[in-house]
Amino acid sequence: MQFPLKIMFPLVIMLLLFACTNSSPDDNIESNNTNPDKSLVKVNKYLVRIENEEIENYVNRRDWKMIETGSGLRYQIFERGSGPIAKKGQLVEMEYELHLITGDIVYSSAQEGLKSFIVGHGGVEAGLEEAVLFLRNGDKARIIFPSHLAYGLLGDQKRIPSRSTLIYEVNIINLK
Repeated sequence: MQFPLKIMFPLVIMLLLFACTNSSPDDNIESNNTNPDKSLVKVNKYLVRIENEEIENYVNRRDWKMIETGSGLRYQIFERGSGPIAKKGQLVEMEYELHLITGDIVYSSAQEGLKSFIVGHGGVEAGLEEAVLFLRNGDKARIIFPSHLAYGLLGDQKRIPSRSTLIYEVNIINLK
């Protein structure tokens, strides 16, 4: 079976045009990667904004007067203790109750015992490391951590879900 020249000629021209393009499959992959990156940044900014609005609504409903730091941490000292403010390298012992923004208690010193850690050595939420540097022995405070200062995208794989805003009620028992 023979193809008429009228059909063959346009097919050959189309094949040549497609075969002679300058882009390779790798070029397409690289150029498409910038769009997902921009999309992820956009989605992340949106999620941070929504979480911040949820925190603001939560605080406003309770009429709490909180101080917000540059990282997004919020804290309120509702009972003052005495002595100097905590410093890096000190051992902190505290009573605590940890809630999700839904109000569910996930951990507390009543069930888990006192929480103790050395300031600046990690092992606790980044928000707790930051917040403790505003507190002194005997202070009772309320602290709200956005998810990026708590357990982030993964949660703690136990009781704290992914992307959870956390609310701590703390009582600093001892600073050494």
